[in-house]
Amino acid sequence: MRIMSEVKEYTFVDYKSALNVRWCPGCGDHAILNTVQKAMAELQLKPEEVVVVSGIGCSSRFTYYMNTFGFHTIHGRGAAIATGVKVANPKLSVWHITGDGDALAIGGNHFIHAVRRNVNLNIILFNNQIYGLTKGQYSPTSSLGKVTKSSPFGTVEEPFRPGELAIGARGHYFARTIDRELKLCVDMFKEAAQFEGASVVEVLQNCVIYNDKVHDAITNKEFKEDRTILLEHGKPMIFGRNRDKGLMLDGLNLKVVNLGENGISEKDLLIHDAECVDSAMHLKLATMEYPEHPVALGVIRRVKGLVYDQEVEKQIKGVQEKNPIRTFRELATQGDIWEVK
Repeated sequence: MRIMSEVKEYTFVDYKSALNVRWCPGCGDHAILNTVQKAMAELQLKPEEVVVVSGIGCSSRFTYYMNTFGFHTIHGRGAAIATGVKVANPKLSVWHITGDGDALAIGGNHFIHAVRRNVNLNIILFNNQIYGLTKGQYSPTSSLGKVTKSSPFGTVEEPFRPGELAIGARGHYFARTIDRELKLCVDMFKEAAQFEGASVVEVLQNCVIYNDKVHDAITNKEFKEDRTILLEHGKPMIFGRNRDKGLMLDGLNLKVVNLGENGISEKDLLIHDAECVDSAMHLKLATMEYPEHPVALGVIRRVKGLVYDQEVEKQIKGVQEKNPIRTFRELATQGDIWEVK
């Protein structure tokens, strides 16, 4: 008689560690943690085949709360460590958890090169526009004029826009979601995990202590639908509480239009093409800001390309096939040798 082995079906609880979560009550990090765990369960990833890598910051405590393998590394170096893990064992599902300070300040160089190389990593970038762990200094994404502990008279510099930076670094995948949009977070994390290459998901996240309601202008449920647009590949760029607004081109610029005005109908709207190799439209969509435009959510760019770790693996196999040396002894004794007595 044939005995069938029982196949384990994972739930989100299987990805939770035994440690108490020590983020501030109300912090958006809680929602991101829960939705990542739910996404992993829906993908049925084996916990022993998942590695979570983080740098320094509130978001970087993430590794302690995952019942997977993980590295809590040093400030800004998470992308480099994650790259090494993926290249050493391409079969692993590697997730890099980072924040706007960790990834875009001290870690900026590692971030752009992980994206440029298209390493098969799932990069989740928490963006609360502040340094939370070190008690409220302005970060590379803080808005111009932001008053913080390190800018008491307001910042005097333009901020980074993560989407612009990722796409500008020849990134192949960029998406955006909001910490309180739980279903959208799960969907974005699942899609990112299934993409072959470096997937960057920016999460607009709230810091209740040092930058509370930073994204409230677009996340408040009273007007969120009129100030954000959920992009879906192959579908018209339509938004609004009454689904009565859309995006068109006015010359080379994006323009918000009202359906029904001047004879404009849904067929006149732009169709989202996330898979277009040319990044010009993706850059426009990723950099839209309220109040001039709605803020884009969903998958903005998803383009296939050479994957760094896969190319390294193929290169190694190719060299091994051509190399006649098969053992260390053969390597050590090739060429001229001397016997010392």
